[in-house]
Amino acid sequence: MSATPTVLTVCLGNICRSPTAAAAIEEAARAAGVPISVASAGTGRWHVGKPPDRRMRAAAAEDGLTLTGRAEQVDARMLAEADLVLVMDRSNLTDVQRLADDAGIRTPIRLFREFDPAADTDLEVPDPYYGGREGFTEVVAICRRTAAEVVAHLAEGTDRGTAAG
Repeated sequence: MSATPTVLTVCLGNICRSPTAAAAIEEAARAAGVPISVASAGTGRWHVGKPPDRRMRAAAAEDGLTLTGRAEQVDARMLAEADLVLVMDRSNLTDVQRLADDAGIRTPIRLFREFDPAADTDLEVPDPYYGGREGFTEVVAICRRTAAEVVAHLAEGTDRGTAAG
């Protein structure tokens, strides 16, 4: 493992939730002075090469968060290079765990909202893609408040070297 922890955020298409989570983690890490490398990917390939969804970029920008990059599809190499994989929902969790298991990768894979201080029993980040503006705003809020907890967790080093699951 490198001296700088690497986080991979994963959602379905890599144009809404995972790039927002990645940007929020990067921002929280800078604010805390904690070096963290962050990447994002999707389980599907529909949007590969495209920028984050314009509605997601707009909602993030309204809250002072800038989304950059182009969509990528998650692969075994990405999982192997990460110290922690954070998925946005249970479907992503199943897909990423299957990919990791098939490749013999033991990187910890967790639901992003396990770190959300305001999460109730639903630990999934809702997919805003087919909804209205409020869904995108909600995702930004979830990612912002959860990112600081992810950074604190990584600064403590508590997940490193544990098995996926």
